[in-house]
Amino acid sequence: MKPDPSQSPALKRQIGLLGAVGLGLGSILGTGVFVSLGIAAGISGTALLPALGIAALLATANGLSSAQLAAAYPVSGGTYEYGYRTLGPWAGRSAGWCFLAAKGASAATAALGAVAYLQHLLGTALDHWLWVALAFVLVLGLTQLVAGGVQRSNLTNGLIVLSTITGLLCLVVAGCWYRPAGSSPELHPARWAAVCLEDPLLLLQATALLFVAFTGYGRIATLGEEVRRPTRTIPKAILLTLAVSALLYGSVAAVSLSTLGGTGFAAATEGDAAPLEVVARALPVAWLGPAISIAAIVAMAGVLLNLILGLSRVALAMARRHDLPSAWAAVESHNGSPRRAVYAVGATVGLLVLIGDVRLTWSFSAMAVLLYYAITNLSCLRLAPRHRRFPRWIALAGLAGCLLLAPLALLGI
Repeated sequence: MKPDPSQSPALKRQIGLLGAVGLGLGSILGTGVFVSLGIAAGISGTALLPALGIAALLATANGLSSAQLAAAYPVSGGTYEYGYRTLGPWAGRSAGWCFLAAKGASAATAALGAVAYLQHLLGTALDHWLWVALAFVLVLGLTQLVAGGVQRSNLTNGLIVLSTITGLLCLVVAGCWYRPAGSSPELHPARWAAVCLEDPLLLLQATALLFVAFTGYGRIATLGEEVRRPTRTIPKAILLTLAVSALLYGSVAAVSLSTLGGTGFAAATEGDAAPLEVVARALPVAWLGPAISIAAIVAMAGVLLNLILGLSRVALAMARRHDLPSAWAAVESHNGSPRRAVYAVGATVGLLVLIGDVRLTWSFSAMAVLLYYAITNLSCLRLAPRHRRFPRWIALAGLAGCLLLAPLALLGI
């Protein structure tokens, strides 16, 4: 009699605080900073920084809800499991499918964005279908890496995060050093207020697209079954990840606006998926453009790696409950990898890459992830008092924000 794959062994707890923060940053510092800032600037212009601030606050509210749930239920699956346990099967299934849709589209955006920066590094424009084909090959390669187990993936991710932060800090330092004398009007609060009051709908739409740029912290919760001392490690890791990423996002956005202006930064995204490379070329540092392109390629490869890792764990959890084929719940005994779930996820992301449009994939991801976190906050509101670590109003604020912004994410398509 064959064993039931839905009764698969538990994953190994082998990720500490530093590794968890690294996974969170590896999931955030990629497509969000190298692509989505430019997309949001194309919508909000000078109001990019206020939109970024609102998105960071909403992400923090949702992060605190995720942290409470992950500490109470430290298993793989994230809100798919939390929804099942607190609200019922309908919520769990809805969250699972929203996550797969949102992060599958994000992974496709990361693959396409990495190849877009590669074009700049090589100084050549690739044919559209060659661009898509290279992104598809990147997905296949990283899928094979993730299938080898989380320990190998985590080491690779740490190196990626280190190189990404180094590249971004070089851009920020150069932008501050060569900033024109006097205060840039693009960074003046009065200018932001005027733009926000002129069209608040565009501000909210940009906020919706920027919110998804912060949600890589959810990878920490999704891998809850593999984190050591999860009740302490997961909340700390989520908050540290959000603090570091918000600081880097704000610094890069400020440098981009002061260098190109709101209109110029927005124009850098039109027909291009590599806006920070345009910012780097505008600064009088010859090596900075290629350095940013290399950092972007490495960072988005890291995001893609982490997304495949997180998606496979949700697919594993759904397979355990037979919401996906139960064969995907099998876990390799020698390396603790849910290999079948990883390959299924890689194949799905590869298909999404064939869309070949970063604005479309990112907007769809934003809408789906906002719905996913709406269910997260609903689940948090149902937590027993003994599991509650933060006031209920935080979850209520997160829920309201997600429901307000979700339909706005698709307006720019």
